[in-house]
Amino acid sequence: MFTGIIEETGIIKSLSMKGGNLHLQVEASFAGKLRLNESVSHNGACLSVIPISKARYEVMAVKETLVRTNLKHLKVGEKVNLERSLPANGRIDGHFVQGHIDGTVKCTAVKKLKGSHEFIFVCKKEDSKYIVEKGSIALNGVSLTVAAVKSTSFSVAIIPYTFKHTNFSSINAGDEVNVEYDILGKYLVRYLEKTKK
Repeated sequence: MFTGIIEETGIIKSLSMKGGNLHLQVEASFAGKLRLNESVSHNGACLSVIPISKARYEVMAVKETLVRTNLKHLKVGEKVNLERSLPANGRIDGHFVQGHIDGTVKCTAVKKLKGSHEFIFVCKKEDSKYIVEKGSIALNGVSLTVAAVKSTSFSVAIIPYTFKHTNFSSINAGDEVNVEYDILGKYLVRYLEKTKK
C-alpha cells in the first residue's frame, strides 16, 4: 500500500530483457536501506526489489506489468517516481494507492499557468466512470486531485513542488503515464453494476 506522495525520482541505470521480463537497475538515495523483496512503487507500479549496493537496486517487470504500464518505454538515464510502501503507523498524506496499475492514459496537452501547470489526459470512455471532479487519481504514482472531467478526458493541476520533484517535469503531449483509479471508486462502481443486474 502506498500514498502517492513521491519520495524521490530515481535514475534508470540499466535495462535488460531476460526471459520476457524487463530487469531494471535503479539509482536511489534509499537503495542501501532496502530489504530483499521489499515493495517500491515505480511510476505507480509496485515491484519487489533486490538490493545491489548502497546506491542501486534491481527490480523485474513481468509481461503483465509491461503490457499495462509505461515501464516498457523507459530509457537509461530517465527519471522514475519512487515511493516505498506505507508503514502501518504512517500518515496518509495523499490517498490509498495500491500500486496496481489499471493501464495508461495519454497526455494531450500541458499548459503552463500562473503558479501551476495543467495536464490534460485522454482516457477510455469505459474508464471515465472511475473519474470524478475533485476526486483522487494516481498518475505515475503521484496522488492527484482531478480538476475537470469530460467524456473521454480529464485534467489535473500540478503545483510547482510536484512539478519539480517528480517526473511530471518531463511529461509532454503524446507521452503515456500510468494510471491507477481510486480503489474506493472502483469498488463502488462494481457494487452498483452488480445491483443493477
